[in-house]
Amino acid sequence: MSQHSVTIEIADRRIKIACPQGQESALLQAAQEVNDRLSLVKQNAGTTKTPEQNLLMTALNLANDLLKNQHQHDQEKLAMQNQIDLLQSTIKQAVGNSKKKA
Repeated sequence: MSQHSVTIEIADRRIKIACPQGQESALLQAAQEVNDRLSLVKQNAGTTKTPEQNLLMTALNLANDLLKNQHQHDQEKLAMQNQIDLLQSTIKQAVGNSKKKA
């Protein structure tokens, strides 16, 4: 897959990043999400934090959200597997009962 550069802007800094073809939109959306989150951190932190501290807090917030989402996904996946297991058991039971009657 060929790559080319995409210029993004984060924290008032323009950065050229190599990007696989077809992923430009996702990269730009990710950069916008970082900027949006950074703005929230700056609003909550006031002027006492350095740009590096704001970026670090933004990264930690994003990582925390990712971990929460992964945990929620794992819980939903487990619940879905339990439902599948229950359905399979019910089907096996129903098939077994119908064979006994036949």
